[in-house]
Order: sequence, then structure tokens, then C-alpha cells
Amino acid sequence: MTAASAEGSGAGRPPAAASLVSVAELARALDSANPPVLLDIRWQLGGPPGAEEFAAGHLPGAQYVDLDDELAAPPGAAGRHPLPDPEVFGAAMRRAGVSAERPVVVYDAGPATSAARAWWLLRWSGHRDVRVLDGGLAAWRAAGLPESTGQAPAREGDFRPAPGRLPVLDAGQAAALARTGLLLDARAGERYRGETEPIDPRAGHIPGAVSAPTTENVGPDGRFLPAAALAERFRSLGVGEGEVGVYCGSGVTASHELLALEVAGFRAALYPGSWSEWSADPDNPAATGPLPG
Repeated sequence: MTAASAEGSGAGRPPAAASLVSVAELARALDSANPPVLLDIRWQLGGPPGAEEFAAGHLPGAQYVDLDDELAAPPGAAGRHPLPDPEVFGAAMRRAGVSAERPVVVYDAGPATSAARAWWLLRWSGHRDVRVLDGGLAAWRAAGLPESTGQAPAREGDFRPAPGRLPVLDAGQAAALARTGLLLDARAGERYRGETEPIDPRAGHIPGAVSAPTTENVGPDGRFLPAAALAERFRSLGVGEGEVGVYCGSGVTASHELLALEVAGFRAALYPGSWSEWSADPDNPAATGPLPG
């Protein structure tokens, strides 16, 4: 599937505001007759395991989902976090209580860099009502709201993934888009420039890609910038009417960039293999330094 047009609502696309939920809105929803399913997606590269943090405290009623095992296929030629097998993903979602007609809220420790992976996968596979808690657990705690420990089993859900609802790119399509459209690199600037590479085979970036660190999508409190500020940021990077794609190290934080783009009113495609797949192929070129002025 090719990249989506960068701007406009798109057929069947929910409004951007539907992508995020505030702490206050979530607290009210949890007291409603149809509370959302809560998924805890705490994860960070190199650990500690999110399950340990979850056991120490989480939003009441939340179910823990393991990013490495349930939101990704095993690492290999397709990168460090390939898209999961739909059957594995679907079973994990049903185990956590996800149903097709019940709203879902996903969260992580704060800035949504891992929660966005679950948001994107659920949207990609056909769920129509999934949001990210803006500010995550940090915002919940800052509001003085209660937490739970332990985890009661969820009532089995009925969600059956139907993949393909959001656009994706393969390596060849990502390379072409960097030449003919706009390919955003969501990693830290020093990794884009090739100054350091802590985990993948080679340093640098896909030739023609534009640096767009996902850390600049949020404020100091871990909440997303206002939609207008995000739109201004992305337009300054060249987002407009043309096709846009996004990649990162392994396809996780790129989902955060896609979420920010949606909040800003844009759509873009994900390159799931990202730099971990691209850099592992010696035939793929690697550019370093900033783009020529």
C-alpha cells in the first residue's frame, strides 16, 4: 500500500480530536455505563520490563500488553519490531478485553511513544474507537487520581483484526517517497545525522529523508502540543498536499509521529521496518549529516 495524501480527512477517517483523550475525560468515561478498555503499553528500549512497572501501579482496570511479544513479530530481516502476525495480535487484544464496539484507551508512562504503537495497530487493523491518554500515567498521577496493583483477568473480547486500514511502506516505497514526496525520520537528530547509532547496524538515514524528531511533538509535561502548533511544525518540514511517510529506528516511535500528524490534521504512511531493516541491508545507501541547505 502506498503513502496517503498528507492533508484532508480521508474516507472513513475519524476526526483528529478523537485520537487523544485527556485525564479528565478519561476519568469521566471510566465512571460511565460503557467504560473503555484500558491498555497499559509501558515499554522502553533496553528495559526495565514494563510488566514490572505495571505491577507496581497502573490505572484501575487496565490490562498490560507486552510490546515486544504482542505488538510486534520476532526481530529478523524485517527489522527489530516488524508488524505482528494478525492472529497473535488479535488474540492479545481479545485477552485484554478488546471488542469491536467498545472504546479503547491506550497509555504508557508519559509521552505516548510506545502507546502510539498500539493506537496505530488497532487503527490499522480496523478498530474504530481507540484513543491515547494524553500525558499518560504521569498526567494521571499529577492529577492525584487512584491507581491499582495486580491485574484481574479481563472479560474476553471479540475483536478480529482486519489489517490494511492505514497505509504502510516497504523499503523500496520509502526510498522512492524520499525522492518524490516527503519521508520524515522520527529519530533523535544525532542518529539521523549519523553522529551515533546505539543499536542498529549502521549510522545515518535514508537518503532524502527529513529529520523530524518525535520528541518535538510534545511539551515538557509529555502532552502533545496543540493541533495548530503541530500543524505549523509539520508544514515547516514540508508537509502539505503531497504524500508523506514516516520511519524511525524500528517502527515504534514513528507511530507517535503519525499520531501527532493526525492531531495536526494530516495523514501519512508508516515504514514498519524503519532504519533497523534499512541499515541491515548492505545494498541500501546511508546518508549522514544534515540535508543540503
